[in-house]
Amino acid sequence: MLRLFVFGTIATLLLPAAAAAQATAASGPGPLVSTEWLQRHLDDPNVRIVVTGDEGRYNRGHIPGARFLEHMDTLGSGHVLLPPEPLAAVLAKAGVTDGARVILYGDSPMTTGWVYMALASVGHAADVSMLDGSLELWRSEGRPVSTTPPHAGSGHITVRPAPDVAVDAAWVKSRLESPEVRLLDVRTTGEWNSGHLPGATLVRWPDLFADERSLKFKGPDELRALFTQAGVKPGQLVVTYCAVGMRASLMYWAALASGLPARVYVGSWQDWQRDSTNPVVR
Repeated sequence: MLRLFVFGTIATLLLPAAAAAQATAASGPGPLVSTEWLQRHLDDPNVRIVVTGDEGRYNRGHIPGARFLEHMDTLGSGHVLLPPEPLAAVLAKAGVTDGARVILYGDSPMTTGWVYMALASVGHAADVSMLDGSLELWRSEGRPVSTTPPHAGSGHITVRPAPDVAVDAAWVKSRLESPEVRLLDVRTTGEWNSGHLPGATLVRWPDLFADERSLKFKGPDELRALFTQAGVKPGQLVVTYCAVGMRASLMYWAALASGLPARVYVGSWQDWQRDSTNPVVR
């Protein structure tokens, strides 16, 4: 009788822990993974590593299993994303497939941010994590590096509706005075001074990093503080823009990673200034 009581008690204590473990597994690793996490999952068939930025650097050494994705291959004319189905084909060639966890890294945070946004635009934002750190950090930690590129991916990506990722000029223009929207300008001070959207706040993308050289991001509390300092209030929708949408895409990812509702104005300043009726502050 005592043995049954003890076993029953232990089982009762273990059930919540087991449920928590299952919940953690189901929810995935989150928007950011460490180099340690990635090394432990290098042989995981459900993990796909995508690197973007400088292909020459990729050829000189990359994380084993990583496939290179040239961000220009995701574009149509005028620095706009390809239509969803052709875009999905490009992403699949880089190893992305339904049901896989995609880990993004690269030597250019702006380019990495753009690829994240491209994946989000076909409905796969929840499947993507950024690597917290650069290849240089990976090397400095003594982790394995390869110069052998894997074969092109042959999986399939199902295009899913993603209406809450991107906005256009008309959407932004109609909400310039909305208290429910906070516009963030992710450009340089010089670009800002040459003209910006009414009501926008200047936010520097390098401020997302604790160490810009190793591309280690700031902690969650510091990232949330960055958005608070930019004037983002509870319940507001963050909308990011830059020159052509790349820096804005990185800030879009950071807002989502901080638990904030967000969208990206992909056309950004390049698109906005084409229409002389669009208001500009100088």
